[in-house]
Amino acid sequence: MQFRQKGRFVRVQDFVWILLFGSMAAVIPARDAMETALLTALALVQILEPRFAFFETYRGKVTSILLKLLLAYLLTGYTGGINSSFYLVLLVPVLSAATSFGVAGTVLFTAIACAAYLSFLLYIDWDRYVLGPWDQRQLVLRLVLLALIGYLTNRLAEALREQSEKHRSVAEQLAEANRSLQAAEAAMRRSERLAALGQLSAGLAHELRNPLGTIRASAEMLEKSVSEENEVAREMAGFIRVEVDRTNSLVTRFLEFARPMPLRLAPGELGEVIDRAAAHLARNSPRYEVAVYRNYSPDIPPFPMDAELMERAVYNLLLNAAQATPPGGAITVKTRASEHNAEIAVIDRGAGIDRKHLENIFNPFFTTKPEGVGLGLAIVSKIVDEHGGKIGVESEPGKGSVFRIYLPMRQAEPPQPSQAQP
Repeated sequence: MQFRQKGRFVRVQDFVWILLFGSMAAVIPARDAMETALLTALALVQILEPRFAFFETYRGKVTSILLKLLLAYLLTGYTGGINSSFYLVLLVPVLSAATSFGVAGTVLFTAIACAAYLSFLLYIDWDRYVLGPWDQRQLVLRLVLLALIGYLTNRLAEALREQSEKHRSVAEQLAEANRSLQAAEAAMRRSERLAALGQLSAGLAHELRNPLGTIRASAEMLEKSVSEENEVAREMAGFIRVEVDRTNSLVTRFLEFARPMPLRLAPGELGEVIDRAAAHLARNSPRYEVAVYRNYSPDIPPFPMDAELMERAVYNLLLNAAQATPPGGAITVKTRASEHNAEIAVIDRGAGIDRKHLENIFNPFFTTKPEGVGLGLAIVSKIVDEHGGKIGVESEPGKGSVFRIYLPMRQAEPPQPSQAQP
C-alpha cells in the first residue's frame, strides 16, 4: 500500500519502482525512442501518482489505473504484442487495483488486463503463424500469473488494511483512555484542593466571625453615642457597619463552601428545578437584561436529587452566563437523557473563557471578575460531586461557553412492604 508521507518528496517505494523499470530497460534494450517514451511514461505515472491529491480519490484511482493500463497495452503492442517481453508491465495496473480496491475491483481490472493481452491474438496472421501446444501453455501461464499476483496482492493489502484499522482503533481507544485518565486526575486534584481549601476556609471563617461581630456592635454603639452634630463620626461608623456586613456575607459564603453538604434525596422533576432557578435569577438579578430560553427533554423521568442544592447549582451557572452575556442577549438551558445520566447544558454567547483558565475555573477563589470571590463555580462543582455527577465546560473566546452537568438518574428504592403484626 502507498501512503503519503508529509515532508518527504522521495520515498522508499520510488527506488523500488526505479529499480524495476530500470532493470526492464537494461535487460530488454529499447529499439527506438517510442519504446523508451512509453516505458518512461509508465514509470513516471507510477512514481508521481501519490504526489497528487486527485489520485487519492475513487475517481482518481480509477483514472490512474486506466492510464497505466493504456500505457502498458501500447508498450506491449508496440514491442511484439502476444510475444512481447514487456507483457509483465500489465502487472502494474493490476497491482494498483489490488492495493486500491477490494476483491471485486481487483477481479475487474485483472480481467481487463487479461482481455487486453488476449486481444493481441486478433492481430496475428494465422495463415503464417501457428499457436502450438508450447505457446498455448505459455499464454495460459502468463494469464494465470497476472490473476495470481493480483489476488495475492489484494489479500496482502486487505490484511494490511485490517491491521491498520485495528491499530487505528486501538490508538483511538488509548487516546480516549488517556483523556479520561487526565480528566480523572484533574478531578482528583480539584477534589484535593477543595478539601484542603475547605478546611482552611472553615477555620478562618470561624475565627473571623467573633471579631466581626464585636466590630459591628461597637460601630452601632459608636453611631448611637456620638452627637448628631458630629456627622463625620456617624458617617464613619455607618461605613464600618456596612463593610462589616459585606465581610460577614463573604465569611458566610466561605462557611457554605466549607461545610459538608448532606444530600436530602427525593424524586424530583429536573425541569421544575431549572424553572425555579431561572425565576430566582429574574427576581434577584434584574439588572442583567437577558432572556432565558428553556428546552427540556421529555425522556428524563423524575429521579432522586437534592432539589434545593441543584436549584442553587443551576442558579450559579445562570448567573455566570448572565454576567458574561451582553444586555439584550439570551441564555439557553437544555436537558437531555444520556445513557443513565441526565444532562443539563447552560449555553451563553458571551465573551467566552480563555483556554489557559479552563482548568482552574472550578477551583475555589479563582476568578477573573474584578469583584468576584471565586466560589460560585466551586460550589456548583461540589454540589455536582456530592450527587455523584460530573461537570464540564466547552468555551471559545469571543463565541461563548457551554457548561454541562451530568447527573446519574438513580432509581429511587421501592418502599419495603410493611409486615403485618401478629
